[in-house]
Order: sequence, then structure tokens, then C-alpha cells
Amino acid sequence: MKIRTARLGDAAAITLQNILLAKETEQVILEPKTIRAGVKALLTDPIKGFYLVAEENDVIIGQLMITVEWSDWRNKPIWWVQSVYVQKEWRRKGVFTRLLQTIRHQARTQGVAFLRLYTYERNLPALRSYQKTGWKSEPYKLLKLPV
Repeated sequence: MKIRTARLGDAAAITLQNILLAKETEQVILEPKTIRAGVKALLTDPIKGFYLVAEENDVIIGQLMITVEWSDWRNKPIWWVQSVYVQKEWRRKGVFTRLLQTIRHQARTQGVAFLRLYTYERNLPALRSYQKTGWKSEPYKLLKLPV
């Protein structure tokens, strides 16, 4: 298995996996044109963030996205782990663990304060995976304000 930073040529695979992720975890149907544009926007603008992908035989089998939050309290960035997806046939085979190991190493070398993520509260398989790999709950409530 190879872990690498995603390239623009990976947009179709990442788009498909994001569509599958939304449907599987939240029963949300994403508009392919919109998600494709969003993926390409991130892949062409490193300020927005980046994706890591896991490959086996040159086929993308998993992914995660990083976006950056600046912490004035710490004078360091915080990386948000988002859009985590591993294809069903590759689950429980260490794909997420390898992606996480790689991103933790990158975060340490780049002076990141810590990693954060949020997950759909009813996505119990994801919650178990996150807890198994060392993630801890935080005492914050996530809120949203439409604009």
C-alpha cells in the first residue's frame, strides 16, 4: 500500500469516494458536479488544504482531507481531518491507520498543534475506528449558522 498526497488527476476517484461517504454515513445524496468542483478547488489551491490517498496497485482505496484552522491561543495551526473514506473491501486492513500515521508524521514535522475531526454522531463504525486509533472526545459542541 502506498500513501501519497493527492494530485489533480485523482479528482474523479476522490469525488466518487466522497459521494459514497455521504450516502453511506448520512444518507445524503451529493450533486456530483458540485462535489467534483469542490474537490478540484481544494486540489488546485493548497491554502484550502490537501488530500492524502491510499493506493494499492495504482488504484485509490482510501482517502482523507486536511483543512487548516489557525489557533491564536497556540500560535500554531490545527489540522482538521475530514472526508475520511476507505472502500468497503479494504476496511479493517490498516488503510485508515496508515493514512493517520502519515498525517501525524507530517503534522509533527510542520509544527501542527494537534489534529481534530468531527463525525456524524450515528456513524458508529467510524467512531469505533477513531477511538481504536487513539482519538478522544473533546468538551465542545459543534454548531452551525447558515449565512
